[in-house]
Amino acid sequence: MKKIGIIGCGTIGTGIAEFVQKYLNGKAKIVALCDADHEKAALLSKNIKPHPIVTSIDSLIRKSDLVIEAAGMSVSGKIAEKAVLYKKDVLIMSTGGLLKKIPLLKKARSKGINVYVPVGAICGLDGLRSACIGKIKNVTLTTRKPPKGLKGAPYLLKKKIDVDSIKKETVIYSGTASDAVKHFPKNINVAATLSLSGIGPDKTKVRIVTSPEYTRNSHEIEVEGEFGRLFAKTENVPSKQNPKTSQLAIFSALAKLKEVI
Repeated sequence: MKKIGIIGCGTIGTGIAEFVQKYLNGKAKIVALCDADHEKAALLSKNIKPHPIVTSIDSLIRKSDLVIEAAGMSVSGKIAEKAVLYKKDVLIMSTGGLLKKIPLLKKARSKGINVYVPVGAICGLDGLRSACIGKIKNVTLTTRKPPKGLKGAPYLLKKKIDVDSIKKETVIYSGTASDAVKHFPKNINVAATLSLSGIGPDKTKVRIVTSPEYTRNSHEIEVEGEFGRLFAKTENVPSKQNPKTSQLAIFSALAKLKEVI
């Protein structure tokens, strides 16, 4: 019976908890929860049987066989570091926090510690990994999201961009994946995941486009290199609970859980 600890009890964390309780009963159990909002974690605990404890990050990691991070990019890197320190496997949803932790990933691998990174809301990563055996000319991600899926992003606040005032298809960001995850920490984890699977965050190009006519979060990956050209497009239904999160991102975490448990 694998003991699971979940850090972050929002849309993704709650979805994972419900899945473990319903579909992995007998194989895994949730033993601990942690969230910056203690009441949110306590509420989720009441809906799980037996009730997991609500505790600190360090305590949760010590009590778990597998740590699941769903708390956000600002803490995901630190959680990965602590998990490796305690020699615990960890699943990271907020992959943006791993971009500066490449040495940590190599260290974990050398020690036999698993740092799982779900594919998230994009397809085509298997092809990209294969293509990277040869020379890659460029990797470009074009993300299209409805305005409400981008609200609150630091980049929009800094540039004083009111997405509600946008009337037609508009490119609101163009740059590197490295900068994209800083400017849109809750909206563009796919850029980090793509970077980790490919040529890195400083060489991966990102465009973010919005329009009031968009009803889905879509991601287009274009890769050119020695192998030829790869193009993959994923059209995602936003989560009903959180329009900033694609339903496929949640499903990818659940699929990874089924794979490793």
